[in-house]
Amino acid sequence: MLALLSIIVLVIDVQAKIPRIESNGFTTSYFLIHFYPYWLIYLVITFMSILVFISVIFFTSRMANNTEIVAIISSGASFHRFAKPYLIAALLLAFSALAINHFILPWANIKKNKLIIYTYSAANRSKFTDSRQISTQLSPTEYVFINSYNPKEKRGFSYLYQKFDKNRRLIYQLTSSDMVWEEKKKSFMLTNYYEKWVNKDDTEKLVKGDTKYQKLGASPEEIFPDELVGENKTTPELIKFINNERRKGNANVAAYQNELHLRTAMPFSIIILTFLALSLSSQKKRGGLGANLAIGIALAFVFVFSFEVLKLVSSSQTLSPLVAMWLPNIVFAPIAFYLYWKRANQ
Repeated sequence: MLALLSIIVLVIDVQAKIPRIESNGFTTSYFLIHFYPYWLIYLVITFMSILVFISVIFFTSRMANNTEIVAIISSGASFHRFAKPYLIAALLLAFSALAINHFILPWANIKKNKLIIYTYSAANRSKFTDSRQISTQLSPTEYVFINSYNPKEKRGFSYLYQKFDKNRRLIYQLTSSDMVWEEKKKSFMLTNYYEKWVNKDDTEKLVKGDTKYQKLGASPEEIFPDELVGENKTTPELIKFINNERRKGNANVAAYQNELHLRTAMPFSIIILTFLALSLSSQKKRGGLGANLAIGIALAFVFVFSFEVLKLVSSSQTLSPLVAMWLPNIVFAPIAFYLYWKRANQ
C-alpha cells in the first residue's frame, strides 16, 4: 500500500508541478533528487494511519471471506486473542511513527521546505519570497519595525528598533536606512544608522554612524517566522520556539501549536483506526472485499479532511489547537471501542 501510493502520488505531483518548477529556474531532475525524497517521507508519515487503516481492512476482509476467522474462533480462541497481534502491530507502528514525527521528520522537512515554495502558485509563493512590512515584539520591552523586508535575501529597509523600561518609557532607539543578515557574525549589519538614548531626566544622547552590527538573539527565521518554520523543528525546539513567541506577545502561534499536537495525535490514531478496521472487516459481508474497502476509503477521507478543517478552525481561535488536533481521535475512539466490543461479544 505504501509503495503503491507513493509511486502514484509522486507521478501525479511531478506532472502537475513541472511548469512551476521550471519557471523558477530549476530542473525536474534536481527536484527528484533534492526535494521529492524528503517530501515522500513527509507524505508517508502524514498518511501512515490511513494506510494502516486501509491495509487492515484489505487483509482482514480477505480472511473473513475465506472463513478463516470463523475457523479460528470455532477452534476455541476468543476474539480478543485473535485481535492481540493487531494490537502489538499497531503499538509498534504507533511508537515508530511517534519517534519519527518528533525527531526525524523535522530533518526531512528542513530539506523539503527549502524548495517547496517553488512548487506553489505565484500568489502563495509571494508570501515567502516578496518583501513585506515587519512589526514584531522581541520581548515585553523590545520592538522591531521594518518598512520593507525580503525574507529570501534577508535584507530590509527603513529599520527601527525600540526598547522601553518597565514603565513603558522609551529608553533606547536605533534606526537605519538598510539592514542585512551577516551569517558569519550571526548579527544584522546596519548602515546609515542613528542611535538615541533617553536618560532619566529626559535628556537625550544621539549618535550617528555608517555601519553597526546588532544581535537580536536569534536568526531571521526565528525573529520573523513564516508558517513553515514549525515543521523544521524537533519537538523540544518547537516547544521552546512556541514559548518564545508567547513571551514576545505573538498571538498567532496556533499554526505552530497545531504542528506540535498533530505529531502525537496522528500516531495515536493508528491504534484507533486499526481496531476500527478490524471491527468493520472481520465479518463476512455481502459485497465482500469491495464493500469493506469502499467503507474504509470513505472513512479515511473523512478522517483526513477533518484534520485539515480543524487546522483552519483552530487558526481562527474558535477551538484550542490541543482540542482541535485531538478531536478526530476523540470522536473515532468511542466508535472503534463500541464496534470492537459488539464484534467481540457476538
